[in-house]
Amino acid sequence: MSAFLNAATAATATVVAASAAPVTSASAVSDAEGAACAGPLPVLGRDVTVPLVTGGEVTYAALDYAASAPALQRVWDDVAAYAPYYGSVHRGAGYLSQLSTDLFEQSRAAVAAFLDCRPADQVVFTRSTTDSLNLLASALPADCRVFVFETEHHASLLPWDDARVTYLDAPRTPDEAVATLERALADRDPHGPALVCVTGASNVTGELWPVRELAAAAHAHGARIVLDAAQLAPHHPVSVRDLGVDWVAFSGHKLYAPFGSGVLAGRADWLRQAHPYLAGGGASRTVARRADGGVDVEWHTTAARHEAGSPNVIGVYAIASACRALTEAGFDRLVAREHELIARVRAGLADVPQVRILSLFGDDAPRVGVLSFVVEGWNSSHFAAALSAEYGIGVRDGLFCAHPLVRTLLGSAPQEPGACGAPEAAPGERSLNAIRVSFGAGTPDEHVERFVRAVRELVTEGARWQYRTEDGRCVPAV
Repeated sequence: MSAFLNAATAATATVVAASAAPVTSASAVSDAEGAACAGPLPVLGRDVTVPLVTGGEVTYAALDYAASAPALQRVWDDVAAYAPYYGSVHRGAGYLSQLSTDLFEQSRAAVAAFLDCRPADQVVFTRSTTDSLNLLASALPADCRVFVFETEHHASLLPWDDARVTYLDAPRTPDEAVATLERALADRDPHGPALVCVTGASNVTGELWPVRELAAAAHAHGARIVLDAAQLAPHHPVSVRDLGVDWVAFSGHKLYAPFGSGVLAGRADWLRQAHPYLAGGGASRTVARRADGGVDVEWHTTAARHEAGSPNVIGVYAIASACRALTEAGFDRLVAREHELIARVRAGLADVPQVRILSLFGDDAPRVGVLSFVVEGWNSSHFAAALSAEYGIGVRDGLFCAHPLVRTLLGSAPQEPGACGAPEAAPGERSLNAIRVSFGAGTPDEHVERFVRAVRELVTEGARWQYRTEDGRCVPAV
């Protein structure tokens, strides 16, 4: 390596070390206390106050982690430390470009280590889980069969238009999920390529799926499997080797990093053989004019093949920072604390008979910090609006971009209307949607306690304000 690149590598290490400085100064006390008492990790927005419709202000309780988790303070500090060194990667001759290129590829290695990838696996940076799965869909071999449960998020359910898709009914136990997949795979032509797409943790119920067993069933029938880890990776360690999956996809904005970055990691062969996801600079190795006036293109065979254009360097670095921060915090500690929060929420909701928690696998199923429920006598949008306006609690209502699953859980017919947002139903009317509360490594105990108290008070005492439907949303009347 040249002296110049040696210097760039050393400077990169300095940036990484400097990015920890804000944590060891402004945030060291919080981190030390968190390690001692297993408290929440410091996140952005933890001190933000919001107005209440009933008067006054309160610290905002962000309980919509399943949609987007707040960025870790550590991640934000890392990005801020790197920002002055920002430069275009891979094609720049300047010092900052070389430094940024080194940081970009170090980030790829950090993500591979976080996912426990195999040596030959590729880590491709994308915009999101949705983008990752659409990329994989574009790389499927001809005549590939795809098997996907109706329980999937739309990001996993919908990208496979160009393949022959078999949609599997929602199972009611993990064993039934494996048996359903095995039957479907046994009925296919065993000689053609096949792909199974499955979630690791449901974005509706939070329940963990039997990924390892589903991967074994897929491989036993000559199929491959991709894991949608958007809800799993922020809550549990994900090992590509241990689970036996061929690919894994996740989003940065659910992993305590800012919006706009994602990952597809796994086997290289289908990706290497496919036409580039986007055609353009970066994906091409050489381009030459032909005598007939056309062009000949030699495409990269590395991850760059599907990373055309100038990449989101800061977003990629933010994902790598989040991976390091979660690993250093210790997943055992994070999982144990989250289980405590889950138990508190479930116990609190169980004390309110009008509340029904939605579940596929039953009360004893292991889960992450995602729970959806309905309240007897309440329109779900009305209930969520009251939680926000009267208690400063942010949850989500709707069908959570998993329409078939939520309709199955609610017992509604497939043709009944519904949308990701609120339905056209007035407060008090039955709605074809649910309420989702979700939390994670940055959630303070007080937020969970306030949520449980608010649910109890709204059910027993009613809302203290009037609400109306405006543009499909339930909002406080003024």
